[in-house]
Amino acid sequence: MFTSIAVAALAFVAPVVGDDVLHSRRMTRRFIDDEGHFNMSFIHVNDVHAHLDEFSSSGTDCTRPERGCFGGIARIKTVLDELRADHPDNLVINAGDEFQGTLFYSFYGPEKISGSVNLLEYDVMTLGNHEWDGGDEELGLFLNNLTFPVVSANIVSEYENLKKNIKKYHIFEVYGVAVIGATTETTPGISSVGELTTFLDPIPEIQRAVYEIRNTTNITRIIALTHLGYDVDKRLAAETEGLSLIIGGHSHTPLGPMPNPLGGYPTIVDNINGDEVFVVTAYRWGEFLGYIDMTWDAEGRPLAYTGAPEHLTNTTAQDPEVQALVDAWRGPFEEFAAEVIGVTKNELDQTTCQLGDCLLGQVMADAMLEYRMNQTAGSPTRPDFAFINAGGVRATIDAGEITRGEVLTSFPFGNAIVEITLTGAQVWQLLEGAVSRINQSNGRPITSWFQVSDNIEILYDPSRQAGDVLRRVTIGGELMEEDGQYRIVTLDFLAGGGDNFFTPTRDFATLDTQDEVLVGYIRARTPLTNSLQPRVTARSCRRKAARS
Repeated sequence: MFTSIAVAALAFVAPVVGDDVLHSRRMTRRFIDDEGHFNMSFIHVNDVHAHLDEFSSSGTDCTRPERGCFGGIARIKTVLDELRADHPDNLVINAGDEFQGTLFYSFYGPEKISGSVNLLEYDVMTLGNHEWDGGDEELGLFLNNLTFPVVSANIVSEYENLKKNIKKYHIFEVYGVAVIGATTETTPGISSVGELTTFLDPIPEIQRAVYEIRNTTNITRIIALTHLGYDVDKRLAAETEGLSLIIGGHSHTPLGPMPNPLGGYPTIVDNINGDEVFVVTAYRWGEFLGYIDMTWDAEGRPLAYTGAPEHLTNTTAQDPEVQALVDAWRGPFEEFAAEVIGVTKNELDQTTCQLGDCLLGQVMADAMLEYRMNQTAGSPTRPDFAFINAGGVRATIDAGEITRGEVLTSFPFGNAIVEITLTGAQVWQLLEGAVSRINQSNGRPITSWFQVSDNIEILYDPSRQAGDVLRRVTIGGELMEEDGQYRIVTLDFLAGGGDNFFTPTRDFATLDTQDEVLVGYIRARTPLTNSLQPRVTARSCRRKAARS
């Protein structure tokens, strides 16, 4: 039913429709056929993460074009112009996380991000969690500079610039389409949200917005624009009614023709009434531009679709004026970013960091541990291990020369190194929470996997119930002692409660930033020969958990 191009072409039949289902006769002539079928196109992007210029497959600057260059707003502009010309009845949609990921944000803050999204002329945007990385005040200034609406139904804020600029939904009267926004409710735990901003459960808030639209307008074509992640988008589709299309972001999920897809493009889910809902997302960084052409019946139910994401590669032309602008923006930080700080013999992979041990995560944790070991040389109280969140490891570093810009792209947040002391019992509780993904003190979900340094080995059994997943912890080759004292090198973001690993504390002194510590480690050890080590191991275990 949903793969027929002929059905999708219904929208181009000469329209004759009564006024009671339309907002204007102009819309009648352009969009609806004589059976009341409505057709339009949606072009979408998500999780660009400040990749304004083209990038390599690992997300860092494209310095080796022979290996392939992807994305960049100059390519997005070219393809947008083509799609807009070919499909004039369209909405161009941004599913959030424009901030954080390259020096275009680290150096300029949101200034060039707002310039780029305005230049691309999005019709509507929702906000991602990273839009709060600079706090509510910075986000408010960004919102003031936008030339299009921003929607998120589950955000309640008393910050003036957020309150006036973020709406639950936006109605495009000319198309008779409503777009409801939503942002992951985990944002306060993974970004820098102020006390006057609250995030509600997005699914009931979206359903309330659907009912409000239906009760106050004649609109039946309602879509959700979300930054919730693919799995939550599928739940949203299954647990609500009234939505026909969900355009999402946050999880960087490949769909359809993308490499190693986790679902179809679109993924089709039955809602609570058995009606089909289409779920789409466009991977990450602007490497793909999503495109779906939808046909609805008069009741707002989807009848058919065509379209697929378009891959932006070396063969995709770059808009010359936009690329010239990007080059000008790059100028002030180019020399700083291009500084070569060392060499790595092996690729420092980031792609598996949220699944288990990953080499770049281990290198970063090792750098942090060595940094504190050097600082405490000769002291009786030396650190035992380092612990970081996998979500803070943002991009692979290719084998070969390593530049400062690559380090900043991989670790862009400016988090500071801290050291905290916990008992063995507290460390066990921390690590049990980390492997079971539930904080053992407050019962809240932990929103990232983790990476650890040398000097600690962790064994866990994922088949066991949360609270009993951790099986063994050895530190310095010895079983961890419950009443022992252990010094952990971590990040100020995590110690303060970020990602919900630790019980929040401010009882620490902040030291150097993560990127500077890694630069020092690379310079001291170049060429790096690090290889992946088994530090956090999953295994089915029958024995009782081993503690001393």
